[in-house]
Amino acid sequence: MLDIKWMRENRDALAEAMRKLNDNTAPWEQALALDERRREILTRVEALRAERNSGSKGIGLLMREKKTAEANALKEEMGRIGDEIDGLDAELRTVDAYFEDAMLRIPNIPEPDVPVAEDESGNQVVKEWGTPPTFDFEPKAHWDLAEKLDIIDFERGVKIAGSRFYVLKGPAARLQRALINWFLDVHTAEHGYTEVYPPFLVREQAMLGTGNLPKFGDVLYRDAEEDYWLIPTAEVPVTNLHRDEILEAGTLPRSYVANTPCFRREKVSAGKDVRGIKRVHQFQKVEMVKFVEPEHGREELEKLTRDAEELAERLGLPYRRVAIATGDLSFVAAIKYDIELWAGGCQEWLEVSSCSLFRDFQARRANIRYRPEEGKGTEFVYTLNGSGLALPRVIIAILENYQQADGSVVVPEVLRPYMGGLEVIA
Repeated sequence: MLDIKWMRENRDALAEAMRKLNDNTAPWEQALALDERRREILTRVEALRAERNSGSKGIGLLMREKKTAEANALKEEMGRIGDEIDGLDAELRTVDAYFEDAMLRIPNIPEPDVPVAEDESGNQVVKEWGTPPTFDFEPKAHWDLAEKLDIIDFERGVKIAGSRFYVLKGPAARLQRALINWFLDVHTAEHGYTEVYPPFLVREQAMLGTGNLPKFGDVLYRDAEEDYWLIPTAEVPVTNLHRDEILEAGTLPRSYVANTPCFRREKVSAGKDVRGIKRVHQFQKVEMVKFVEPEHGREELEKLTRDAEELAERLGLPYRRVAIATGDLSFVAAIKYDIELWAGGCQEWLEVSSCSLFRDFQARRANIRYRPEEGKGTEFVYTLNGSGLALPRVIIAILENYQQADGSVVVPEVLRPYMGGLEVIA
């Protein structure tokens, strides 16, 4: 959520930001109009209450002076004032509700150095690492490899749960478990994150706090009878760990990592990404979340992004860092880098992490503050998050890049201790 004071004082800058985001639907003008009406109502109510207080004293004085007729006339006038106050209070409740809804639907403001473009065509590759593998045979896509190796069961996944579900079997299931455990070990032992195991179901307020609601309600799964939402990412429960809290001086940055399932209604065109496990409704992801002081936001974004990239490097998987343009920026991010792995079978780049700085956008929604110095006033923290890393796309990259001519797949060396010493999936 944006700062309404900043919005009032920077109307032109706000309009320019919405233009850069290519967002014609954000109700920022409505929010400013409602804010103005809200302040008008409060000013009027304050004046009326002062008048009513003064009138009440006047009625008492007139009664003591036995000026009954004048006292009754003043009572009638005070009654009219009371009715007007009640009417304005009712209007204020309506204005407040519309104002809050409008504010929740306005996206974050992009950082000045975010590439400006209407859509994803303006995304910029700012870093590349590794060389895509070359093969002396025709490389297979992961769905063909998995079928030959009998390690992913697509048919039974669909039988159990419908389209875009699958079953990992044997070495593939173990490979996923190995990746998760290795990711968590690196982040906790080497990168300084604290591991948490959060709920996979959250209340609506948690979704509002991270910006998933109300904007993306149509891609979330929820319980039909109770206020429970299945998390689309661990970012939701982990960010809400500190909702409505004031973090004390000297306790920042706070870095958390969590492995959770993620549930999303993937809406893609028929025929696009329908094969394999690239776009599915349920997947595992290791997520990094940070709470930092504002002056360290960009520095911490670089650290978080490097934490994700280091995993790809140690797995020996070619990747690139992509600076996301304004027209493709997420609703909550002020700046975002995507980490994409090369998949040598389907011959494409697959996003496995989006590393984002939100500034105080989420903190305002979730009311997460910190005290810069003992005894000083509070300020909103900055929040960041990024995948470290997301599955199953890392599995895709391993299967396709490490495949051999006979259809077997070499296990990356760093994972072999987590795979019971297995060197080749055959």
